[in-house]
Amino acid sequence: MPDLVLSGDGSPAEPGRVLGTAAAVDLVVDRLRRRPHAGPGPAVVAVDGPSGAGKTDFATALAHALDGAPVVAMDDLYPGWDGLEAAVPLLTAEVLAPLGAGRPARFRRYDWAAGRRGELVVVPAAPVVVVEGVGCGAREPAAHVDLLVWLDAAPAVRFARGMARDGETYRPHWRRWAAQEEVLFAREETRARADVRFRSDPPGPGGGLVREPADA
Repeated sequence: MPDLVLSGDGSPAEPGRVLGTAAAVDLVVDRLRRRPHAGPGPAVVAVDGPSGAGKTDFATALAHALDGAPVVAMDDLYPGWDGLEAAVPLLTAEVLAPLGAGRPARFRRYDWAAGRRGELVVVPAAPVVVVEGVGCGAREPAAHVDLLVWLDAAPAVRFARGMARDGETYRPHWRRWAAQEEVLFAREETRARADVRFRSDPPGPGGGLVREPADA
């Protein structure tokens, strides 16, 4: 993925500074390790933001840096194209609550082709679990989340990525999904509540991850 642009929240890295993905991941790992964690379950990092912002790639890199932490994708929980709101309580009840109690989590992955829940997924009670996808930073699961990362990019950039990733099958659903995102993010104030915020569409050659100001 491109580098990220950071936003300031009191850490040594300055707002607006372009970071490589590895450096951005290191910053998040450092923040997580400095944050006290209570309870028998794993520490949880949630990576939220609109579709096409680069959440999956960032979560994958973060999980690798966290010694292969399990990654739970919200794509496996949404019950179809109108299922964003419904996936948030599923995340809490079927994934985060069991993990928080020190137990493995079990849920049925949604089969997008068949239009129903399918294979059983087991998430082990590892030291750290990464959750990525729209809605994982909502208020309901927040009690189980130790660190919330927000990732964003310009709409045109995100749309191009979505088409490249999912092909033309995604085109008729883009606005439908984006409308659900807007409602959820506005109500939950996800971006404002994030511990660390990045943009993945900085100006200049080569791109980058840019961190946004905490109070922007």
